[in-house]
Amino acid sequence: MRDSQWFNALLQTSFDEIYIIDGQTSRILHASKSACANLQRPFDELRGLPFSTLAASSSETQLEHCLHSLNKRTRNKEPLGFSAVFVRKNGTAYPILFRLQKCKINQIPTIIAVGQPQIPRKKEDADAQHASNAFKIPDLQSENDTPWLVYQIIQKNDGSISFPYLSNGCKHLLGITQNQLYANPDLFLSLILPQDRDSYIESMADSAIYMKSWNWEGRIWVDSIKEIRWINLLATPFQLNDGSMQWEGIMTNITQNKQDEMEIKLSRTRLAELSAHIEEVKERERTQISREIHDDLGGNLTAIKMALALLTKRLPKNRPELSEKAEYLDQLVDRTIEAAHRISSNMRPSILDIGIVAALEWQAGEFTRQSGIPCHFESTAPEIQLQPAQSTALFRIAQEALTNIARHAEASKVSIELTTSRSHVQLKITDNGKGISVADRMKPQSFGIRGMIERAHALAGKISFDSVPKKRNTITVVIPFTDLFFNPEISLPVKN
Repeated sequence: MRDSQWFNALLQTSFDEIYIIDGQTSRILHASKSACANLQRPFDELRGLPFSTLAASSSETQLEHCLHSLNKRTRNKEPLGFSAVFVRKNGTAYPILFRLQKCKINQIPTIIAVGQPQIPRKKEDADAQHASNAFKIPDLQSENDTPWLVYQIIQKNDGSISFPYLSNGCKHLLGITQNQLYANPDLFLSLILPQDRDSYIESMADSAIYMKSWNWEGRIWVDSIKEIRWINLLATPFQLNDGSMQWEGIMTNITQNKQDEMEIKLSRTRLAELSAHIEEVKERERTQISREIHDDLGGNLTAIKMALALLTKRLPKNRPELSEKAEYLDQLVDRTIEAAHRISSNMRPSILDIGIVAALEWQAGEFTRQSGIPCHFESTAPEIQLQPAQSTALFRIAQEALTNIARHAEASKVSIELTTSRSHVQLKITDNGKGISVADRMKPQSFGIRGMIERAHALAGKISFDSVPKKRNTITVVIPFTDLFFNPEISLPVKN
């Protein structure tokens, strides 16, 4: 994720006043919604203004000095803090505490200013604050209902950490106060569930080593409400002069997003179970209908043909028109027997009971005979023992793929390859036609392709499409050897 993305999230959501300032001209590039609201000015009025012009005359010179001092730095040091008085559009003023940090956003030198407006209880308190140049974190007693937390974290060379800055959302997000975390920084790690701590530490180390954005998701225990909460941590690393690492970023509460994600996963699992169950029912029905057509209808047609042959022998010789009718009926019965055999085979070829190798070899031959396109079949073994659901899925996927090739590919040759290993069985169907584009696969009417994907996924398998038009277009299906198939009466475990 690019730095500008999480800065944009900060600008849209933070209750603090946040300004992104041009590092060379000290003019405002971006301002948070809270900043615009507090100043009572739309962002279009703020864009391009010198940042110091927002302050009252008594604070303007001080603010210019801070910006100048920060711009002179050759390396990113600790943030510079100061207090000022800002003036709203209606002329009213309010005190604000700021921290300034020099950094780069998308390789552009910038200054990030994060401010907390202050509402002192007494006028003398405000005067005392304005007279001080030292930056102090205010002791907030009231709980802020923000689902996010702007923070700074420093990891020293000995591995110890500290939190120089925490915004108002600390208590609401983490269930502990800012002062508690200032006093005991290791408390944050103790909030993370044990099973997520390793990933937190690894992601932090990875960010420090490669100086890349730190993006981590994990669960914490919020003792005040006795519940587990998901948080997302997003920060940018800086190296300080003493070799310590500093991150500045935002933590957000993503519990609802995770719950929604888990519900979607569960829903998809249920749909996959239902799809697999429906396919199983359909295959049973196809098998039953195929056998009825072959046994009952085929047997009756055979009996009709035998009876017709017997009657034809008894026709009078002087009635040639009756012989012609009998011959026509005999041909009609033959065509009907052939159609019944074809329909029965298409619904579920009996050769599938022999094995997937024999079934695919038969299918390749039928494709060549019906389409006129040569189709070569190859298997690494004369027999591959699969469970019925696996054999049926591979056969149906191959059947759909060959149908699409015959209808749309304009191919001149096709090959089917079946291979197996200790862990999986793999089916490859290759042609030299036009191929299947991504747009074609995404069409709402592409039920055949979606059916192929669902069949593979229902058996915990994978299907991929590799297309080089007019050269080599391959559909690859990999199905693992496992006894765990979808059962509509058993729920699959959902990973948290």
